[in-house]
Amino acid sequence: MDSVTLRACTGSAFSLCAGSAIRISSTSGAQVVDFWAVNPADPDECLSMEHTRTSLSRITPRRGDELFSNRRRPILTMIEDTSPGRHDTLIAACDPERYRQLGVDGYHPSCAENYRVALAAAGVRRSGIPSPFNLFMHVPCDADGQLRFLPTASRPGDYITLRARIDVLVVLSACPMDIDQPHFAGHRPRPSDVDVHVIPGTPG
Repeated sequence: MDSVTLRACTGSAFSLCAGSAIRISSTSGAQVVDFWAVNPADPDECLSMEHTRTSLSRITPRRGDELFSNRRRPILTMIEDTSPGRHDTLIAACDPERYRQLGVDGYHPSCAENYRVALAAAGVRRSGIPSPFNLFMHVPCDADGQLRFLPTASRPGDYITLRARIDVLVVLSACPMDIDQPHFAGHRPRPSDVDVHVIPGTPG
């Protein structure tokens, strides 16, 4: 099992062969990780949150669920989740414009930029930034449709493992969000490192 530490506020890409898996561990219990997957043989195909929600008839995937691409086929399976299962499929990746709106003057790292840089470093080109699967991000939806941004429910060491159904390039970003915001319900995110493990496997 190959292991690497994804430093706070940074992103990286990981190649998975069909049958292998990737485990993302929250070392602090509080770090959100933006997760994408792209088909390197056809970069127009990628993990799609809207297609996954449609296929599952559920907002949040659970252990045992398949995650679907924009071609409506399963490309990953969630095989483990030791956290309470609070993950988000609704919120867009943070980007430079988001930080400008929050009053940041000058450069601030973002998940959108981490995605672009990691994809380019892997030699894959595609336009646009798909909606990410926001691991460990807790954004429940109330009965009236109101979203609430709550602290992560995961504990230090909690992890999620996803197995590739096809060859995919996974992109991860240890979210750099560290700005006080009213909708964060009084908590301020503090970016921290994430442990990533690539686990060999066999198709099937």
